[in-house]
Amino acid sequence: MVRARVAAIVAGLVLVGALVAWSNAGSTVRTVDITIHFSHFDASSIAVAPGETVRFVIHNEDPIDHEFIVGDRYVQLIHEFGTEPSHGAKPGEVSVPAETTAETTYTFPTTPGGHLQFACHLPGHYAYGMHGSIVIR
Repeated sequence: MVRARVAAIVAGLVLVGALVAWSNAGSTVRTVDITIHFSHFDASSIAVAPGETVRFVIHNEDPIDHEFIVGDRYVQLIHEFGTEPSHGAKPGEVSVPAETTAETTYTFPTTPGGHLQFACHLPGHYAYGMHGSIVIR
């Protein structure tokens, strides 16, 4: 009797695991590589699908630190005038030390037609042109 119950519980757990694996099988994450060189991003705009999850891999070829922040105008203003010394705990925000590679993952809103930005807000970098647009199509 006990063995039958244990077997039924194990079978149930296996079934749940299979269902979770099946439900995650269709979700894909697109990787977008962005290079920073001479304090500029190599991309000026990026198009994403509504609800898409993107893994950004940022290659900093400069001998100085940068950051990569994804967000709307409000998020960008917070970072432009904020005092966070480093990033990495929030999706879409990462510090990229000199001559290193860092990554962050961001899931975009499900509503098409939105506009976000990616930017670096270290002192003077945004004004120098370290920003680009993200269009949700």
